[in-house]
Amino acid sequence: MAGTVIIVVGPTAVGKTAAAIRLAQKLGTRIISADSRQCYRELDIGVAKPTPQELETVPHYFINSHSIAEEVNAATFEGLALQWTSEIFQTSPVAVMVGGTGLYIRAFTDGLDAIPPVDGSIRAHIRDHYEEHGLAWLQSEIEKYDPDYYNKGEILNPQRLMRALEVRMSTGQSILSFQNREPQTRPFQVKIIGLNLPREQLNQRIHTRVDQMMKDGLLAEAERLLPYRHHNALQTVGYKELFHYFDEGGKETLDQAITAIKNNTRQYAKRQLTWFQRDLSIRWTDPSTPLETLI
Repeated sequence: MAGTVIIVVGPTAVGKTAAAIRLAQKLGTRIISADSRQCYRELDIGVAKPTPQELETVPHYFINSHSIAEEVNAATFEGLALQWTSEIFQTSPVAVMVGGTGLYIRAFTDGLDAIPPVDGSIRAHIRDHYEEHGLAWLQSEIEKYDPDYYNKGEILNPQRLMRALEVRMSTGQSILSFQNREPQTRPFQVKIIGLNLPREQLNQRIHTRVDQMMKDGLLAEAERLLPYRHHNALQTVGYKELFHYFDEGGKETLDQAITAIKNNTRQYAKRQLTWFQRDLSIRWTDPSTPLETLI
């Protein structure tokens, strides 16, 4: 399979979707979304999906492709994205991928770590205790059972902590021990372009986006999704703050919840940048730059 995949990455709200669509139009190709939540049909406003008009402009894969009742993870994405890439290359020498889920993008470019299956009862036990005791409990358990991960891993992300803990409890080994192999070789070229803005400008875009989401009906969407609140896709910024607002029953104002969404989104954008800036092959630019000039 000959061809090139151009991957557009960057923090949330920086303008990746619009830039990728412009690029795909110039190249006459299609887009694979690398976002871990936009694939769910039930999630819409809170995940900042491309608009119906944008989806009509350029065909997208991994948008509205799954139900939230389905289990979708990085391995799922890796397999599907490789199939879609092959399909795109049948009619175009270039494919475009866009998204902010670093683990999904790494799974696509390098392959996944060969971690053995996890005991389902252990996974359920960890999730139940996390829901009851919170992030501090997870951090304490990781420090106790996997000090190497506690010292080297991402200990502010509950999903990563639960994954590390379930692997340790199921296999007796640290998840870090499965992450030392060489990246897989793909039968195509990969070029990665990173989009970024000055921090104050990005923060303003985040605030504006959150305000627009609320105007578009994010509160009602979150209320409709309450039955699914324990799904991985909803343990994230934009929904969890509104679930907390519902739980508080008037003890917290809606304005406080919106402020929390803005604050947590800024923190999420910083974590995204930290992840992507580890990759020295990424070529960084402003989102207004015509991306076709960089390839």
